[in-house]
Amino acid sequence: MPTASVTSAREILTGLHDVMASRSNAQSKLNQVVKIIAEAMASEVCSIYLLRDGALELFATLGLNQSAVHVTKLAMGEGLVGTIAQEASILNLDEASRHPEFAYRAETGEETFHSFAGVPIVRRERAIGVLCVQHADPRAYDDVEIEALQTVAMVLSELIAGAGLVDKAVGNAASARDSGPENLRGFKLVTGMGRGTAVYHQPRVLIEHTVAEDIEAERHRVYSAFRKMREQIDTMTSQAEFGTAGEHAEILETYKMFAYDEGWSRRINEAIDSGLTAEAAIERVRQRTQMRMRQIDDPLLQERMHDLDDLSNRLLRIVSGQLGTAAQMGLPSDAILIARNLGPAELLEYDRRKLKGVILEEGSLTSHVVIVARAMGVPMLGRIREVRRMIGEGDPLLLDCDEGVVHVRPTQPIEDAFEAKLAARQKRRAEVAAFKNLPSVTLDGERLTVAINAGLRDDVEALETTGADAIGLFRTEFQFLVSATLPRRESQQRLYKAVLDAAGSKIVVFRTLDIGGDKALPYLHADEHEEDNPAMGWRALRLSLDRTALMKAQARALLEAGGGREIHIMFPMVSEPWEFDAAKALVEEQREWLASKKKLVPRKVNYGAMLEVPALAETLDILLPKIDFLSIGTNDLTQFLFAADRAHPKLAERYDWLSPAILRFLRRVVREAKAHKVPVAVCGEMGGRPLEAMALIGLGIRRLSITPAAVGSIKALVRSVDRSKLMPVLAEMLDNPPPDLRSALAEWAEANNVSTG
Repeated sequence: MPTASVTSAREILTGLHDVMASRSNAQSKLNQVVKIIAEAMASEVCSIYLLRDGALELFATLGLNQSAVHVTKLAMGEGLVGTIAQEASILNLDEASRHPEFAYRAETGEETFHSFAGVPIVRRERAIGVLCVQHADPRAYDDVEIEALQTVAMVLSELIAGAGLVDKAVGNAASARDSGPENLRGFKLVTGMGRGTAVYHQPRVLIEHTVAEDIEAERHRVYSAFRKMREQIDTMTSQAEFGTAGEHAEILETYKMFAYDEGWSRRINEAIDSGLTAEAAIERVRQRTQMRMRQIDDPLLQERMHDLDDLSNRLLRIVSGQLGTAAQMGLPSDAILIARNLGPAELLEYDRRKLKGVILEEGSLTSHVVIVARAMGVPMLGRIREVRRMIGEGDPLLLDCDEGVVHVRPTQPIEDAFEAKLAARQKRRAEVAAFKNLPSVTLDGERLTVAINAGLRDDVEALETTGADAIGLFRTEFQFLVSATLPRRESQQRLYKAVLDAAGSKIVVFRTLDIGGDKALPYLHADEHEEDNPAMGWRALRLSLDRTALMKAQARALLEAGGGREIHIMFPMVSEPWEFDAAKALVEEQREWLASKKKLVPRKVNYGAMLEVPALAETLDILLPKIDFLSIGTNDLTQFLFAADRAHPKLAERYDWLSPAILRFLRRVVREAKAHKVPVAVCGEMGGRPLEAMALIGLGIRRLSITPAAVGSIKALVRSVDRSKLMPVLAEMLDNPPPDLRSALAEWAEANNVSTG
């Protein structure tokens, strides 16, 4: 049997359906609505306030003085009505005047009414008005009556928005907070600045129809959507990338618990019984959950309720058939993407010319999507809790990932300061762009190599746009990270050949796969052993030497792509010389096989190793005679030397690349490589920072492979430094380190007019 709330809500909705279908004007409809609600709830007063010109205006009432209509206005946060709208919360009071926010308005004639109940009228997650009832007798309204009011408020939002009765900016906002400016701080994932409007990666479903024509049909739609959603969650949980212990596993286990929660599905069915469509019922329950979230102080419970909110959005998209992302629906110009998290393939779907930045609720420095964003040159800020509640779709944003902050709905002074900083940044970029066609030669005539890091076919275009000398690191794993299935050998070969063709006479150093560990692939099932420290686990060359079929396929693809040319192959994360020997032997075996089949093979293969594991430095005397070049991966090397995870927010900024420990280690490697006449390069973020690059040059390093965005500034640095003066100064600093080596280097650079801006 239907409950009292279902009966009263259905009675009201039946009356509302007739009103909405009538041809009368919006004011007349609202006048009829308050009458229907008051009669159904046996309430002496029913009023509707709407947000217009920034204030809540009494728009229709039964029971208060009609002369107060369009006269009584309350600011957001003012009085009981303003409090409900600002906090998007419910008030249910047996004596309204006792509430601390009570504000008496004499023109309404409400002094004879004691009890008060009000609910927000919500559109796109923002209160656009308030529906309230009052009674002369002091009494609290029953829960069933409050639920009936909430259901009616949802239907009213459709009528109000359709009639254009509220502020447009309010109707388009998605924030549950007021529309004032906010400064949100997050974790710097990819540096840079961007200005644009907020766009949800998976937009909230806008519910256009709230009243059901056929309740059983709506119930069937919800059952079908639940089945599909549960299948999706089960599939996600079973994938290897999420199947190991850690944050993702916990999140998906919570998702699974909610997806199968009978209480959640029962509440949605009850909302359908009241006369709502499937979409409106899901949204009705979601709003109720959001209101409860704001009353919870326990952070753990808040996070769990947030998971349910996210899952509700997924169910809404399924039931409405709106499964696409903003990329598939067409991205507007100057967009800043908002998402809980993203996969690398999802990010690559977006037009990088229109995408000015990304803001994530999660995210870490080592995640796949961050690697891709850095390659795309897209600023990215992460770890902003409840980002979709704090930032509404369409909100103007100023994203400053250099400072780790996003300015939401900024004030004019903030905009002016941001524009000044952005203009200075662009001016600097224009200045360094002048170095594009100039060689990387120091003041004392030493020719250095400034190369770029790449991983996508389109990245090769940066050779031309930046004037870089080579691709010092081509991350072959990118093709694997963005693919839903294991790329076939033929597909790999086409990519490598296209890159070589596009690079022309410039060198491309292909690094073999660096996957596994923290770069798990859903389709490549790893060892079942749970890794406590994946960065030091079964990854990169360790994985490839165990999965020889994988490495053989890549080796053949590289050799066939480089047929008739000179190519460069580099092996990642070499820990001991025998690993390099085994990897080279595997490639040579494939080369001999291709030659025996009369296939065109490279005229020369140059073999290199990446020094990321400190232990390799102790056996360089064994390794160096065997290799053609050495590349130092400073990102992993730094965290291994300091035993510090650079993705950890409390450690990310603690250890400095310009510390004596790092620089002395690098000096030792450079000296030993020079003795064996093996060229050394540095690949990583360290080489892309001007002051750090100056230190590397002072150590004797002549090759830097960096992000394309840094090429101009590093060329400017190279052409402004006298290597012959720098080297003895740095040597003295490392022999007798000053208290602050970074400051000492900065002072020397300034005194010698070195470009480190």
